[in-house]
Amino acid sequence: MKFDMHCHTKEGSLDGRVGIEDYIRILRDKGFQGMLVTDHNSYDGYRSWKKERENRKDEDDFIVLKGIEYDTINAGHMLVVMPDGIKLRILEVRGMPVSLLITIVHAYGGILGPAHPCGEKYMSFGGTRLFKKSRDSVMRKLDFVETFNACETPESNRAAKELAREYYLPGFGGSDSHKEKCVGLAYTEFADVITCESDLIRAVKKKAPVKAGGEYYHGTTKEKIGAAHHVLVYSFWFYNKLSALLRAHKRHVRTKYLELGKFSRESSSGRIN
Repeated sequence: MKFDMHCHTKEGSLDGRVGIEDYIRILRDKGFQGMLVTDHNSYDGYRSWKKERENRKDEDDFIVLKGIEYDTINAGHMLVVMPDGIKLRILEVRGMPVSLLITIVHAYGGILGPAHPCGEKYMSFGGTRLFKKSRDSVMRKLDFVETFNACETPESNRAAKELAREYYLPGFGGSDSHKEKCVGLAYTEFADVITCESDLIRAVKKKAPVKAGGEYYHGTTKEKIGAAHHVLVYSFWFYNKLSALLRAHKRHVRTKYLELGKFSRESSSGRIN
């Protein structure tokens, strides 16, 4: 089965320009069977699709999986997938350290891996101080690596592929699309049948055969503005630090809620703060 495993929607990402129904149309036309919604620190894109589907009676065999691209405070962006029915509100509050993120995701049976791990400084795990200091200890706790990102460079993707090979982790391919021309430029092909998040998690955990690849998108901001993009990189670093600081209380409250064990009484209904 062929999936685009890194998709930003206009319903869920501030910089997204493609509606989720347009994603489905474009990807289906390109021969894809599914997509992973990975909005920035938000499930709003997936929620929008879910609500729309509940109001429609027609059957659709295109698979839409719920994921998120989480902004850690110290390890760049991480792609996260949780099992069916698990809704962790804490994942919509950016700024956790990656160690806490790993603990929470794995405690609930989810999987995670670095997005564009060898890409831009601060946004990518490979461009952080933590990577230099604790690369091995973190990588051994991750479940997959994004080895092909249509918005990255060939050098970045080759390095990501080597990283996955070094730690015997499956590689995902995703377009990282925010605009229509980028949708479906990257793919992940699974040997297993994937119909839901839990199917994907099982396939990853058992190291089922997976193939990732694609072609490159040439309309990125980095290409358009050249060396000036470094200003944006440092601006992101500042924004991420400030946002994490401003959300510290919210994260503390929601993490404390998890630690108190109240989630266990709500997990059967799928609602977890």
